Amino acid sequence: MTDIARLIAKDLLEINAVTLSPNQPFTWASGIKAPIYTDNRRTIAFPAVRSHIADGLATYIKAHFPDATVIAGVATAGIPHAAIVADRLGLAMGYVRSKPKDHGTGKQVEGQITMADKVVLIDDLISTGGSVLGAAKAVQATGATILGVLGIFSYELPDSTVNFEAAGLSLHTLTNYSTLVELANENHDIDETELASLKKWRQDPWQWAPTAK
Repeated sequence: MTDIARLIAKDLLEINAVTLSPNQPFTWASGIKAPIYTDNRRTIAFPAVRSHIADGLATYIKAHFPDATVIAGVATAGIPHAAIVADRLGLAMGYVRSKPKDHGTGKQVEGQITMADKVVLIDDLISTGGSVLGAAKAVQATGATILGVLGIFSYELPDSTVNFEAAGLSLHTLTNYSTLVELANENHDIDETELASLKKWRQDPWQWAPTAK
């Protein structure tokens, strides 16, 4: 558990970007019953949190992808963070729509990304990885190289590991589910029984059920 992982997890909890509800779970669009709901769009409303995220992403890119030429945000929540990071690094910025425009030139990748570019993709949240990997395919279709995918938070679901490995892409997030639930337990936001239930969900979300209190 790194310092930046703890800091961002603390930020997300404090601004209510993440809600933990192990006893009254949420239902995701996929049908999964989840003891967590995440709205990282809230982060752009808090300057200090926004800055912590930009610092973490920019630092990682400088250390691991020093030859990046473009920072691209995944629509919509990844766009503001990509813009801030690209500005800090003095790099070109672009973004990827969820699907091609149905008018005009029908573009899906906006900005100016060429075959010579080396792109870092930024998204706010990683669940199974489906949306960001779809964006990655759109960028790769331009002929550009994707150096890696960065995110703010990951649920660490087994499916995401499988999907990123299959796509041949690396993933790094500033913080993750394990760090956040441990911090919530340290802060006495959840008890040990709830912590155990939360950990069990991550291992197999399709088979998980809340523990009766």
